[in-house]
Amino acid sequence: MTDLLPPIAMLGVGSMGGAILQGLVQHGAERIAVTNRTVEKAAAIQLDGVESIALVDEPGGNARAVDGAKLVVLGVKPAGIVELAREIAPHLATDAVVVSIAAGTTTASIEAALPASASVVRAMPNTPSTVGLGVTGVAGGSRASEADVALVARMFEAVGEVIVLDESQIDALSTISGSGPAYVFLLIEELTKTAERMGFTAEQAATMVQGTFRGATELLAADGSEPAELRRRVTSPKGTTEQAIGVLQEADLGAVFDRATAAALARAQELAAG
Repeated sequence: MTDLLPPIAMLGVGSMGGAILQGLVQHGAERIAVTNRTVEKAAAIQLDGVESIALVDEPGGNARAVDGAKLVVLGVKPAGIVELAREIAPHLATDAVVVSIAAGTTTASIEAALPASASVVRAMPNTPSTVGLGVTGVAGGSRASEADVALVARMFEAVGEVIVLDESQIDALSTISGSGPAYVFLLIEELTKTAERMGFTAEQAATMVQGTFRGATELLAADGSEPAELRRRVTSPKGTTEQAIGVLQEADLGAVFDRATAAALARAQELAAG
């Protein structure tokens, strides 16, 4: 049996927080308490072993949720993270690990609002976490021990794969795994439109393209070969695929992705600077 995670509090549960919560319930924790602003959001969380608190009914709900919690996940919007950290600071357990999933908010800014006994870990999950296939970057702040970071990594393994890295790399990671699903969806959109222009129905086009992307990624995961090797196996010399690949390579997709991720990184750094 998998070891239970220690008591967890989740303050603010949006779509990403909800995905993490589902994974945590399946994994198992000693206790999970969550808070949301409204009665409607709190009532929507009906999961075994989860106490859901509506702050409109219980203004001190955040304090009660974090009482005795080892892991405290801050799931509110980035603009409210530091204020929330200040609110819960007097109520944290002495060994609490505070986890932020907010983009552009540094661990240092959160640490400044918390007692010296509390450590901070920053995490950057992506949307496939909602189906248990996420990739999450995890970085410890100045007070986080290796054990703290490992515990947070174990929590996010409930919704996919985890990469532990320095906080200086978090913004770069966000341009690959964070924004990456959107790049994949864009490629699917455009290839689907091409299929429709070739005379296929919307349904046929969607089946072909989505099935091919899913099948190719499953093959990549199952086979263990490098992507370039799997591409080579499909690309017969002087065949049709070779002609198509040649056109795609003329477009210099590597340079396009370099520019795209550079633009995303510049924006991430602007947001972090306030």
